[in-house]
Amino acid sequence: MQRVLVTGAAGFIGSSLVPTLSSLADVRVLGVDIRPPTEPQAEFVQLDLRDTAALTALFQSFQPTAVVHLASIVTPPPGMSRAEMRDIDVGATETLVRLCLEFKVEHLTVTTSGASYGYYADNPPWLDEDTAIRGNVEFAYSDHKRQIELFLAQTRASHPELKLLILRPGTILGRQVANQITALFAKPFVLGVAGYDSPFTFIWDEDVVRVLVLGVQRQATGVFNLAGDGALTMREIAAQLGKPYLPLPVWLLRTLLTVLHPLGLVQYGPEQVGFLQFRPVLANTRLKRDFAYTPQFTSAQAFAALLDAQPNLKRPS
Repeated sequence: MQRVLVTGAAGFIGSSLVPTLSSLADVRVLGVDIRPPTEPQAEFVQLDLRDTAALTALFQSFQPTAVVHLASIVTPPPGMSRAEMRDIDVGATETLVRLCLEFKVEHLTVTTSGASYGYYADNPPWLDEDTAIRGNVEFAYSDHKRQIELFLAQTRASHPELKLLILRPGTILGRQVANQITALFAKPFVLGVAGYDSPFTFIWDEDVVRVLVLGVQRQATGVFNLAGDGALTMREIAAQLGKPYLPLPVWLLRTLLTVLHPLGLVQYGPEQVGFLQFRPVLANTRLKRDFAYTPQFTSAQAFAALLDAQPNLKRPS
């Protein structure tokens, strides 16, 4: 029997992954999260991954054969420091990997992010898995994913006995999704940056769960972008929403964020204008060719499915 430990089990993807894995024959799943799940899970432990002693005891008692590491800080709560965010994201991942090695876990899956590539003007039009991982120091989430990726690359090189699967999702959409990206789409207009297309690659949550399940079943290894075919620009997104597209010059956008961010009126500061300018556009060739999985939805279809599930995002007709 496979014994699969899932971190971030109460999160958006984890809450779907745990019951899916649990439904498989000869698979026992233990979910772990800092908060309880909204729906009951057969086996669940509420645990802060930074509690090394408690996590070690969990490994000792459960003896996982596989670990799926989903836990991460995407949108930090007010007042959380950069150091605390790093401790949760990078520090906890390092501890988890060390315990996987100590307890001879066979297979480890880690979801990082397309943000690990960074938001740069000289990014290639399509980013494949051989593109350098650069992150952005000014964007904590991106920077921490970069640090995690570098640590995992060292782990792959020094500990080939641990079968390691690294997944870099683009923007994940789903029927129930609500995050900082969908918050952009919920506004009366779609904000853009003049002179930049700012394309998004989307992946449907069900596709993410299927890839995770297949990864565990096959004990797959390697690094894979998770994205549907194609991309949507901010102008195209605005048209789908039926909302006006408002592209602002870089200097004006920076000025507005400088004023509004300290007041708590927007979630981004002026240092994050690049987040809108230089979207990482993920190629999925390796996912389809080497992992042998083709997402059920293209980026455009995933966005259309989001609007079908959440029609309130559209402008009233």
